[in-house]
Amino acid sequence: MSEVLLVERDGRVAILTINRPDKLNALNGEVRDALVATLDELACDDGVGVVVVTGAGEKAFVAGADIAEFEGRSPFDQRHAMRSPRIFDAMATFGKPVIAMINGFCLGGGCELAMSCDIRVASETARFGQPEINLGLIPGGGGTQRMPRLVGVGQTLRLVLSGEMISAAEARAIGLVELVYAPGELRAETLKLAAKIAAKSPLTLRIAKEAARAAERLPLEDGIAYERDLFCLAFSTEDKAEGVKAFLEKRPAEWKGR
Repeated sequence: MSEVLLVERDGRVAILTINRPDKLNALNGEVRDALVATLDELACDDGVGVVVVTGAGEKAFVAGADIAEFEGRSPFDQRHAMRSPRIFDAMATFGKPVIAMINGFCLGGGCELAMSCDIRVASETARFGQPEINLGLIPGGGGTQRMPRLVGVGQTLRLVLSGEMISAAEARAIGLVELVYAPGELRAETLKLAAKIAAKSPLTLRIAKEAARAAERLPLEDGIAYERDLFCLAFSTEDKAEGVKAFLEKRPAEWKGR
């Protein structure tokens, strides 16, 4: 495994730690490649039910892209660097739930990485923003597209056009993050949530994530129809039969992932 990405296990939870604390965990090509490769491996690992992504140290989740890589790049160079598979899309389409554990600066590409995760849990000391405007750029990892779906167009444009940072409390108030904890509680509370989710049927988690993600691309009527189809598809699974039987027998379900 790459030195820039640390991987550990806590039961059925895999914790991925971006390990460039001296660079505030800035995303460079090596980090992006390591994240994509690791997600590919974890997708096939039945022992992992949930992935948690965080940054090393207390200062930053990810403070943005590694700006040093931008210097001297032509538009063609940059387009090549942004070729698929991109980590933001790989994270959003990953078949298992992904939780961002945000422990500090969450800016630019870091904020976009967090938004590509399914759930965002932040420390009270975390700071959020899309400061690309200060470099004469705009967000390039989905910031202008995923953020409006979370907080609305007005709040998105306020952050994108001003480049200002906001606190974790404000990020929660506008819907950019779901949960906020004191720094000393962040890891325990995030892993508690991850373990609770990982204890569910892995097959049903995949279907539920697919249904909810469809809302990002489908009109409401089409999304409702797609949800209905997936709901009915779940009736073909062994886990649905076990879940209903366990409920009626008043006992915990024993999921098979089938």
